[in-house]
Amino acid sequence: MIGCGVVGGGVVQNLKKNADLITSRTGMSMEVRKIAVRDLAKSRPVKTGLLTDSWQAVVADPEVDIVVELMGGIDQPLQVMLAAIEAGKPVVTANKALLAERGEIIFDKAASAQVPVFFEASVAGGIPIVKALSEGLRANQIEELHGIINGTCNYILTRMEAEKLDFQTILQEAKDLGYAEADESLDVDGFDAAHKAAILAGLAYGFIVPFDEVYVEGIRDISPLDMEFAQKMGYTIKLLATIRPHADSRIEVRVNPALVSRSHVLASINGVFNAVQVTGDVVGETLFYGRGAGSDPTASAVLADTIEAALGLAGGSCRTAPVLKSGAAAVLPMDEVSVPYYVRLTVRNTPGVLAQVSAIFGKHEIGISSVFQPEDHVDPDVPLVLLLDKAKEADMQSALREIKELDVVGSPCQLIRVEELS
Repeated sequence: MIGCGVVGGGVVQNLKKNADLITSRTGMSMEVRKIAVRDLAKSRPVKTGLLTDSWQAVVADPEVDIVVELMGGIDQPLQVMLAAIEAGKPVVTANKALLAERGEIIFDKAASAQVPVFFEASVAGGIPIVKALSEGLRANQIEELHGIINGTCNYILTRMEAEKLDFQTILQEAKDLGYAEADESLDVDGFDAAHKAAILAGLAYGFIVPFDEVYVEGIRDISPLDMEFAQKMGYTIKLLATIRPHADSRIEVRVNPALVSRSHVLASINGVFNAVQVTGDVVGETLFYGRGAGSDPTASAVLADTIEAALGLAGGSCRTAPVLKSGAAAVLPMDEVSVPYYVRLTVRNTPGVLAQVSAIFGKHEIGISSVFQPEDHVDPDVPLVLLLDKAKEADMQSALREIKELDVVGSPCQLIRVEELS
């Protein structure tokens, strides 16, 4: 094992706890032979005799059959995985950033060497979504996939809605509870969810998604006012990963805050929980739900993959690791995505404002489905909320640029996409 932090400690402890169970189900015993860590002086829930500060020593050890990479980061884990593959040893990883940003290098090397790479733990913790997409649903064309796949963001948005508090206040609470890191940017700016979305898209459609082509938008700008208006219109706000194919063989892959109808099951996914809805042309709608992070849920996925790798080495019956290929499809540019929209403008409280705003939307052929303006606002500047019909992102952004130039429109201007879920 390379790395022994929260997840690594959970792997060691749960392997020990369920050793007899694993043996009864697989017919073989498994043990951790060596663990590479950065700091040998740090206290860890493992025997000190297992520890080394050299990952090379772990990979090269002839008694190590499987390499489990749990160190985090990109550059050094990439070296670890490539060295393990070159040594002919199956690799298990929970590293979503590495797979999303360097997956092409890893999977090409693994395919050439015919060495499996297992990565169930890289997406949604203990939820077996990788196995479902690569095995359970492989007879299906995936028609769409929507996921709440970052527990930190889901916790923050849930608390903002329930307590009517602002983003910064709830973010600090999440940090105090250990749900958010000291540097929260990876989570709240959407990149953690985008890494997972890239992996899910690859599994659903069999190709490596260039990470820089995934549209990413976080939740920093969501306000209690947006939560309040969304509730009044029958919606909640979630950070949502959306993946779907288009008729021209391009794939839509994006992560952004979205209005979700309160009648949909994803609207009820609260707190730190994750959920992934997958719709297949044969199976119909399926839902996978559970804890998306943490020591035990992630360790569960790591151990499941390690068992599969061991069964493969032993010549037993097991699933093969998913294989992703490069260049098999293209990602739909965000400018070409079409969705309905929620727009909150700050406008001067004078007659004729709505007419000016409507004229610009009409010029760009964007229909208005409903308008909401709170009656209890008496300030010179008041919020004006509009739900807009489905439109192309490029047209929507052009219209908003013009609207922001109106003398009667001030800051801030909020745009949130509305997700039409089956």
